Amino acid sequence: MISLRFCSILATAALTLTSALHAATPRHIAPAQLDANTRQTFDLSMSSMDSFWDTSEHLLRTPAVRGEHASPNHYMVRETSWYAFGLLARDAPGDRQRAVDALEAVLNEQFPDQGKAWHGTFRRSPEEPTPSDAAAIWRTYDPNWREFIGTTFQMILIEYPDRIPSTLAERLYAAIDRAIEGEMQHGRLTPSYSNIALMYGALWDFAATHDNNADWKRKSAEWIENVATLFRQHNAFNEYNSPTYYGVDLYGLALWRSYGSTPRIRQLGSEIEATLWTDIAAFYHPDLRNIAGPYDRSYGMDMETYVALTGVWMRMLLPADKAPLPIPDAHTDHLTDLWFAPQLTILGAKPPAAALRQIRHFSGEHQVRRTITDERTATAWIGNKAIYGGQITSLTKDAPPDTQFHPVTAQWRTPSGSIGWFYVAQSPKIDAEASKTGIRITADGTLILRIHTEGTGLSQITANKWSLPGLTVTIDADQKHFSIAQSTLYEANDTLNLTYSDMHHMTLTITPQ
Repeated sequence: MISLRFCSILATAALTLTSALHAATPRHIAPAQLDANTRQTFDLSMSSMDSFWDTSEHLLRTPAVRGEHASPNHYMVRETSWYAFGLLARDAPGDRQRAVDALEAVLNEQFPDQGKAWHGTFRRSPEEPTPSDAAAIWRTYDPNWREFIGTTFQMILIEYPDRIPSTLAERLYAAIDRAIEGEMQHGRLTPSYSNIALMYGALWDFAATHDNNADWKRKSAEWIENVATLFRQHNAFNEYNSPTYYGVDLYGLALWRSYGSTPRIRQLGSEIEATLWTDIAAFYHPDLRNIAGPYDRSYGMDMETYVALTGVWMRMLLPADKAPLPIPDAHTDHLTDLWFAPQLTILGAKPPAAALRQIRHFSGEHQVRRTITDERTATAWIGNKAIYGGQITSLTKDAPPDTQFHPVTAQWRTPSGSIGWFYVAQSPKIDAEASKTGIRITADGTLILRIHTEGTGLSQITANKWSLPGLTVTIDADQKHFSIAQSTLYEANDTLNLTYSDMHHMTLTITPQ
């Protein structure tokens, strides 16, 4: 008689084999299989990347974008890996060889320096030197390229392994292992760093399954559970309401949902993804084509004029004239985020039905209030003609110069048809709460607000009233001094900076016209 213990061993082995097979099953999704909106998003991204391909360097050239997001480098390594994936998915004549050339160029830029903090990550551009022992993270190297490029390699090896030489596939596997080893050695990553933590969990699980590494398998499963547990404390990621990084979160969750080696990982990915889409829909205004703030991290204030990754996801659900995504040209701000689209389109956008209805059609005015952490709460008013938000931080969080944190935001449609906006660009530790009538702010010190609308001059702004196209804001504040100056975002003097010095309290009463 076969012992129960032996049966248990067989069952465990079968489950392990089933999990491994699930994680490695190629789907060979072709662009022609995609629905119209998703296919258009894929084609738009690939057409843009095609135009930036350098046939001699086998890398994508850096776009000459305007404003503060311009790059001094000429070529882009991470984005070239994205292009390689798109080429293999498109599979037109010549695409496979171009993808091979691109992948080899990317692999050449991985740092093999064991024992160094940058081990296993990649140069952002081949023009960057090898970091020195005094290298500063983010300035001289970016450790997150391990996850961005590593998960792209993962998708290639899962979806289209037969479209590259086997020797190249082995190099991709080795590069993934090097990225995981480097991340483990570096020890800088925490589950609260949500967008990278999600990708890391997916990549670690994939590498552990491929390598049959029991230690990595256990640790990656623990990591994924920790990320999920942290999210479920308040059904929120610590990097809250970011039009760019929510797009990466959705990508990481789609990797869990699609490729996780166990039913548990796939279930977590699907459930958290649905919750995140529901939250995005609550803050979104379909007619303004923008997500209301406040934003923990943002690269722009108008999704109609800059590429935000969440907008790329939403383009897959909406026609071009309804989506929060600009018609791109070579100078579009954050154009390269559009180049992430091939992976997103193959994974597919899967919002719940109720969230999709909110994304497609305005559901009426409503208040939004979400707990982020025990100390922080996001508030927003989604009105018929304007959206605005404020974050209550329990006076634990400030907005330093050049920050991505926008604790107070507002957007509306101006008479010209463009989006007007303002946000708190700089502040001491702040509390801000949005309601139907406006925003109440508490902050001890100097507050700087940045305003952008077409045709607004200095004469239309006073300390107590802003007369803006399509919107009037009256201000009740206790500042000792007020000043106003023109500033530049994209074009000369296209924004106004308003400084309220030595203040404690401010109430903005917002009246759309």
